[in-house]
Amino acid sequence: MVTPIVQGESHLCVHEAKWFAVYTRFKREKYVCEQLKNKGIECYIPLDRRMRVYGRKKTTVELPLINCYVFVKITKKEYVSVLDTVGVVSFLKFANRIISIPENEINTLRKVVGEFQEIDVLSEHEFENGDIVEIISGSLAGTKGVLAEKENKHSFIVNFENIGIQLSVKVDPRILSKNISSRSHTDQHINKAS
Repeated sequence: MVTPIVQGESHLCVHEAKWFAVYTRFKREKYVCEQLKNKGIECYIPLDRRMRVYGRKKTTVELPLINCYVFVKITKKEYVSVLDTVGVVSFLKFANRIISIPENEINTLRKVVGEFQEIDVLSEHEFENGDIVEIISGSLAGTKGVLAEKENKHSFIVNFENIGIQLSVKVDPRILSKNISSRSHTDQHINKAS
């Protein structure tokens, strides 16, 4: 028998901890994460390291990659404790349901902020805007996305469907490969239309 999905049903589990996105007040992500850690709740903020120049001094600062969001790994009993944290506004919901985020998407976020830096080198390979591409080396090997071109540089777009965001990561085109299956699929549609 198939169990229908009830409106308002959440992905919270009593025994298994899952990742959820928590919406915070503006510029309170680090504070919220610190408060959650003090409560013994596992949390994560993807931080982007950027160089800032203040007068003659250069400083590296860590800014949240996704403003106003903190990711928490909780069970059902920790739900209220997260909501009672100063700076927390609400959980990310879809159709009044709290949506869990797969572990592999959190791991991809960790890889993205840990590995990639801006790279200005362009390859001789021919890529077109909108091509489905795959990273063929490094810790993100096997990750697929859509290629976008900005300021004469290639950017790899990583889609995180359950979080509802797109991350633009600058990648050396030498470690990209066109996804042949998606290209041939597009060509089949073109041939059928002719």
